[in-house]
Amino acid sequence: MTSISTSSVASAPDSRTLWLGTYPDGAAPGSGEGIWRLSVDASTGELGDPVLAAVSPSPSFVALAPGGERLYAVSETEQGTVSGFEVTPDGGLAPSGTALSGGTYPCHLVATDDAVRVANYGDGTFAVLPLDASGVPTAPLRLGHRGAGPDAARQEGPHAHFVAEVAGEPVVVDLGTDELRAYPRSLVDVRSLAEGPDGAGPARVAATFPAGAGPRHLAVLEDGRGVPAALFVATELDARVYVLVPSSEGSFEVAASVEATAAPVPVGGRNYPSHVALSEDGSRLFVAIRGADVLSTFAVSRTSAGPDGAAPVLEHLADSPLGGAWPRHFAVLAPAGQGSPEADLVVVANQNSSNLTVLRIDRADGAGTLVDEVAIPVPACVVEA
Repeated sequence: MTSISTSSVASAPDSRTLWLGTYPDGAAPGSGEGIWRLSVDASTGELGDPVLAAVSPSPSFVALAPGGERLYAVSETEQGTVSGFEVTPDGGLAPSGTALSGGTYPCHLVATDDAVRVANYGDGTFAVLPLDASGVPTAPLRLGHRGAGPDAARQEGPHAHFVAEVAGEPVVVDLGTDELRAYPRSLVDVRSLAEGPDGAGPARVAATFPAGAGPRHLAVLEDGRGVPAALFVATELDARVYVLVPSSEGSFEVAASVEATAAPVPVGGRNYPSHVALSEDGSRLFVAIRGADVLSTFAVSRTSAGPDGAAPVLEHLADSPLGGAWPRHFAVLAPAGQGSPEADLVVVANQNSSNLTVLRIDRADGAGTLVDEVAIPVPACVVEA
């Protein structure tokens, strides 16, 4: 990877920095794609000029370390890698080191103070890369998985698609086996599970879904004490959102599910949910829908479902056109100012139309208004600093 000279970061009072991962633009990985940076006004949704911060092969997902001083990116290739960067004072990226991802075609990662956790989609391996004293990723601890689902084309084996922290544990969303897989937080415990080059350490299955659902991403609704009250899981293959509630120690069970969108299915195609995320206060849930190319908005009710401990209820409010095609990922901006916002700003990475769009989602009816857009070659993810 190569660091690119950058201009200064915008310094308006409500300016935020966004980091973007991308795919190659119709060429092989390593053909000039990379990690982009731009600013967004958190009050208006206005986007700044994008800057290519580093050239890196197929960096389809990026993650910031706690504190935001380091950034990590997957290389979604058959021999996957994870690259580390130092965020420089002028907003640039200085390469710090690269390590194998522990599997094939890594598509998601999260960074902690001591490690980078990676979902390798191709072979389903979950890997943990310990960080050295300088924050550079080192050799992966590989934790494989076994299983399959009924969709022969998409579920012939495990496909780790997303990593989240749930009640302090890494939880992997496995599209191929219709499961959530949980692992220990401690590097010592992870190391004890990793069994040599085959990475056959067993997972604890934290939840199962109906066969063929194809879970892809999840969002955690906390109860105010940092304890998960529910999980919302977007499933790619049956186009639904599942509501999971805690059951036994560290496990979850399906309490309900709803259609991910009311938008019509495209002629000759299907709707494929991609990313799911909550507003900062947990009152709205957003789901990006590829196919119909809309952002689906739900109201989240924690009280109408019944007594304490009952599952939250999702009420579909609206499907908003995105101003782009094939929304792979999005970021819900933290609100600017004090008090409850009248709207949420959502920044969407539209893969097939090569643009980034900003929607203002009204809290009252969930309807979205396009407020800005900018061209970015094949954006795959957007992360707020």
